[in-house]
Amino acid sequence: MHTIRENHKENYQKLLDRKLEEIKSKERVPTLLLHACCAPCSSYVLEYLSEYFAITVLFYNPNIEPEDEYRARAEELKRLIREMPFRHEVVYLEGNYEPERFHAAAAGYEEAPEGGPRCARCFRLRLKEAAEYADRLGMDYFTTTLTISPLKNAQILNRIGAEIAESCSAAFLPSDFKKRGGYQRSIELSREYDLYRQNFCGCVYSKSIEK
Repeated sequence: MHTIRENHKENYQKLLDRKLEEIKSKERVPTLLLHACCAPCSSYVLEYLSEYFAITVLFYNPNIEPEDEYRARAEELKRLIREMPFRHEVVYLEGNYEPERFHAAAAGYEEAPEGGPRCARCFRLRLKEAAEYADRLGMDYFTTTLTISPLKNAQILNRIGAEIAESCSAAFLPSDFKKRGGYQRSIELSREYDLYRQNFCGCVYSKSIEK
């Protein structure tokens, strides 16, 4: 595994720009496994990336509790995919709901501050599952909608994704979707499609943190 310079801040939007320019120059439409946390965060990301990729959206979020909240978010994401127009195909895929895996990953970090090591372990759990799905499905790339949130550290997310990609065949697509008005656009699309917007990330530790 390569050594990551923790104090170096990469411009992941520029890296994504370069990758998309490369993709535009090819005739074949590549495939992307997109890990999605919820419909509002997915809205802009799908609008943006469906111009370049055929996308399989993976809803895998064992951190979300209670189960009623998990189901509400899953159903809203399915509705969004049904109703939004896309240039290339977008399909929905749901992983297993297994909160015990999240609690095992968070063990010992229950009191950690929001955005700290507990969150990084949660990111790794979900991105690793996305990478495994991408490999099983023979996808070209995998990435996550999580970088659209102002409360999620895109540097950490991209570093974790790049590390995971070293041991799988699908490439990690870098991103910082909040850039260039991405987060604001997600709010506009949420209003347009009347999407349910939850006020916490998902886990029991984040309920007091508003999105």
